[in-house]
Amino acid sequence: MMQGGTEMDRLEEILAANKAFVAHGKHDYTEEDIAASKLPKKKMAIFTCMDTRLTEILEPAMGIQRGDAKIIRTVGNYLTGEFDAVIRSLMVAIYELGVEEIFVVGHYECGMAKTTADSLAAAMRAHGVSECAIAKIHGELEVWANAFRDPVENVKDAVAKITSNPYIPKNIKVHGLMIHPRTGKLDVIQTASDDSTLGKIAD
Repeated sequence: MMQGGTEMDRLEEILAANKAFVAHGKHDYTEEDIAASKLPKKKMAIFTCMDTRLTEILEPAMGIQRGDAKIIRTVGNYLTGEFDAVIRSLMVAIYELGVEEIFVVGHYECGMAKTTADSLAAAMRAHGVSECAIAKIHGELEVWANAFRDPVENVKDAVAKITSNPYIPKNIKVHGLMIHPRTGKLDVIQTASDDSTLGKIAD
């Protein structure tokens, strides 16, 4: 049930926007080939952050349009394990959908750099999560949240982990980039072909 009206107000706003969107008629893809449209035209996958500021800036900044790439978003574009949800998504993208190149795209001013296991645990308590539940995951929180301190280093780490992952084939190219969330400017951190490009600024 709705509490205080806020949740339903947001839902109604979304449904009203959807009605107008569908009625506008400019985005009707019902005639396109269903099977072909699922395949990324540029045979690439982008692993990036869920930051709201990247909406409507990441894709145009990279020259990506609808159907060009598979996009995977997580908090801080951080990998948590050898077979985590990101790796599983990349495996499907590669083995089922024909992806040949991966772009890890971090961003400057990443809020994850200030997040800690303690800050998350405190916020969870404030929202009514039990001490027992927090205790069960606190060790994992420390490994995950406390490890993220620099978004550039995190991109390098993600590239290294994907490149060395036993489930990702060695012929897949993996690049690391940073994007500025307010300008869209891309910096090349690492490329698949030349490690000497570390830190090189994109032209």
